Amino acid sequence: MYTCSLFTMPVRTAKAYLTVLEGDQITLTCITQGSKPAADLRWFRNEKEIKGAKEVNASGRTFTVRSSLQLRVSRSDDGVAYTCKVDHVSLSHAPQQATKVLEIISSLSVPQENQYLKLECVSKGNPSPDPVMWSKDGAELPDLDRMIVEGRELTITSLNKTDNGTYRCEASNHLGFSRAEYVLYVYDSFKQPPGVL
Repeated sequence: MYTCSLFTMPVRTAKAYLTVLEGDQITLTCITQGSKPAADLRWFRNEKEIKGAKEVNASGRTFTVRSSLQLRVSRSDDGVAYTCKVDHVSLSHAPQQATKVLEIISSLSVPQENQYLKLECVSKGNPSPDPVMWSKDGAELPDLDRMIVEGRELTITSLNKTDNGTYRCEASNHLGFSRAEYVLYVYDSFKQPPGVL
């Protein structure tokens, strides 16, 4: 669960960045406590007002107001600022706000368990460096059933955490030698937890 709690005294505008996976459902939540009368919470996508779900609870003589905004993020949300503005008579001089700027990453760019990964060893030379040799953590590839080398490409089928490590490709001809490395970290299959604003 990604949680970003913004507490400031005196109250002022705050801004945070939240990185989320493209296509996931997220919930942004804005909460005010101890207001009398109940504060009004409004959501904005950049500068355009949008509707959130609001809940008001009385606690003695004061109110807690909670507003949530649910959205399925897409590439078009990258860099978009979602702002919760608090309006209250005591804040008439300066309405307060908290902003989350979304940074969207593509699920294709994050290696996840049970996906496949294809790495390509790009090398140039005359004569062409051939063959290309692949290794993991300085040793031979450990699982040739799932780690398939075809020409210059290494394909790892059904990724899992044991695949984490440094993969190296080496290419050479009679004139020289070159190598490149890729550090692989396999993430859990993503189920995006809600973000809290």
